[in-house]
Amino acid sequence: MNIFNKKTPVTIGLDISSSAVKLIQFSRGDSGIRIEHFAIESLAAGVVKDKAVADSSAVAAAIERAVRRSGTKTKYCAVSVSGSGVMTKTISLPADMSDIELESQIEVEADQYIPYSLDEVSRDFEVLGPSKRSADLVDVLLAACKSENIDQLTTAVDQSGLKARVVDVEAYAIANAFVLIRHRDGIPADRTVAIFDIGSEQSSFVILNGDRVIYSREHAFGSSQLLEDISRRYELSAEEALVMLRGDDRPDDFAQMVIEPFQQSVVQQIGRALQFFSSSNEFQNIESLFLAGGAAMIKGLDQVITNELGIATEVADPIRGLSVSNNVSANSLRANAPALMAACGLAMRGFD
Repeated sequence: MNIFNKKTPVTIGLDISSSAVKLIQFSRGDSGIRIEHFAIESLAAGVVKDKAVADSSAVAAAIERAVRRSGTKTKYCAVSVSGSGVMTKTISLPADMSDIELESQIEVEADQYIPYSLDEVSRDFEVLGPSKRSADLVDVLLAACKSENIDQLTTAVDQSGLKARVVDVEAYAIANAFVLIRHRDGIPADRTVAIFDIGSEQSSFVILNGDRVIYSREHAFGSSQLLEDISRRYELSAEEALVMLRGDDRPDDFAQMVIEPFQQSVVQQIGRALQFFSSSNEFQNIESLFLAGGAAMIKGLDQVITNELGIATEVADPIRGLSVSNNVSANSLRANAPALMAACGLAMRGFD
C-alpha cells in the first residue's frame, strides 16, 4: 500500500538503513517478476541515526553510486520511514460513510491517536476492508510520520537525482515483500507468521495474518553488537571485524565466544518481542517465524531459535525463484537476500 503517496510508474525500491543503501528494481511480465537492477552501497557510521537521515549529502552520494552500479535509468523510487517518528494505527469506522465523511472522521481520529501536533506530521490512510469486529465496520490504517523525517529523507533522494514518488512505512514494506514468499511457498492466507528483521542498529518485529500487518514493533538491537564484540575481543577495526565475520579464516574460539552469545541475544530479543505481542489486543498463535536482515545468514541461527523458542524458524528469502537479468550479480544477490525484504517490498510499489 502507498502510505504517503499514490500511483507510481516503474519504481526503484530504495532501502536506506543505518549501514547501507540497498537498491532493487523489478519488472513483471507473463513469466512473473524479474529482477532488472540491483546494488548495495555501504554508509559510514552516523550518516543515518535512529532511522533518520543525519547527513543528506553522504546519503545522496551513496544513492548515486548505487544507481550507477545498478545500471538503472529509472528516476523514480520508493523509500520508507521507521523509528520513533513513525506511527501506525488500525481503526474501525462505519462502513456506510461517504468518502468525505471518512476523511473528516480520519482527521478527528488522527488528532486523538497521533502523539504530535498535526502541524508537525505528514499523514495518510488506507481502507483495508471489512472489519472482523462487525459487518457494519471497515478497518482503516492510519499512518503518520514527523514531517522533518520525511523532509530529510526526500532531500537526500532529490540531491541524488532521483524522485521519491512513494514514502512507505518500513514494516509495511517488509510485509509487502513477504507476499513473494507466501505465494512462492504456498503459505495459507489465514496463517499467522512473524518476521524478525535484524538491522544494524535496530530490529523490526512484524506479525502478519495473510497479507495484513496486525502488529509491529521496533527493538533497539542490531548486528552492530556482533561486530563490536568481534572488534573488542580480537582488537580489530570495524572493517576488519566485518571481514572476519564474513570470511572462513577465524580463531578457534570464534563460534563459542562470539557467535553463540550473539545467537542467544537474538533468542532473547525475539522472546521479548513475543511477550510484547502476547499482551496486545491482536494476539494470535504464531505458526512460523521468518528471520531477515544480514545477521539471518549466520549459520545455525534459525535452528537455535527453533530449538529455544519452539517456533518453526527459517531464513527469509524474497528473491528465490525470481528470474534475474544478466546485468545483475546473482552471487551478490543471493548473499544479501535476507537483507532485501524492505527493498523488495518497496520495489513492488511499482506494481500498485
